[in-house]
Amino acid sequence: MTSKSKLAAPAFTRIGGLAAIAFAALIVLANVIMIPAGLPLTGADIGEVTAFFATERLAVGIGSALTPAAWILATLFGAGALAALWRLERERREAWSLAGLTGLVLQNVTFAGVVATRLALTSTASHDRSATTALWALHDALFTLNGTFLALALVGLSIGGRRTGLIPPWHGVLGLVAAVLQFSSATLAYWVIGNGGVLGLLGLLGWLMWVVWLVVYGVVLIRHDLETPGRVRIAV
Repeated sequence: MTSKSKLAAPAFTRIGGLAAIAFAALIVLANVIMIPAGLPLTGADIGEVTAFFATERLAVGIGSALTPAAWILATLFGAGALAALWRLERERREAWSLAGLTGLVLQNVTFAGVVATRLALTSTASHDRSATTALWALHDALFTLNGTFLALALVGLSIGGRRTGLIPPWHGVLGLVAAVLQFSSATLAYWVIGNGGVLGLLGLLGWLMWVVWLVVYGVVLIRHDLETPGRVRIAV
């Protein structure tokens, strides 16, 4: 390995770490804007949905404006984690980090559908109740099922990080617990959408744990040292 390649890998890993933290910050900011404005919860009554999207178009627009950057940052984070883990995983004939990156890409695609339906709702809410009802049903389904891909990202990067020694045990456990909550919410999507309540808390708790997991993973990648061949440090 040349000195140039030794320097390139940690640099990209740090980019991935910064992207993870920025991604977490953007998705939290989007929710800070949308939720106080009255963003309806999954399974909300169509009257509440209509009132929100007819009157809070600016909040929806600002929240939507943040998401393209968030999707790019999520992909950079996954690629940075892959750069940190792939060499040692390949020696073990494993690909957990690749599975994690795939999960991040798939959640980007799915959440693009969520954002697209929100933007469409701002156009239909004030004059077409039937279209609004159909779009909101689609929104809830996509939003809840997205937990499948968040779970894949959490499982892949948590197991990959632990098996290569990149992340500490507690961080891996946090990721796996969050994955179980997200996957449970997605599996029970029909009942989550229909009833909400306690079942709706599964996804919310899993999402909060996902944000913490992201920030910690970002710190790990920033501090990660690949200059010594064959060794990965635990950075936290």
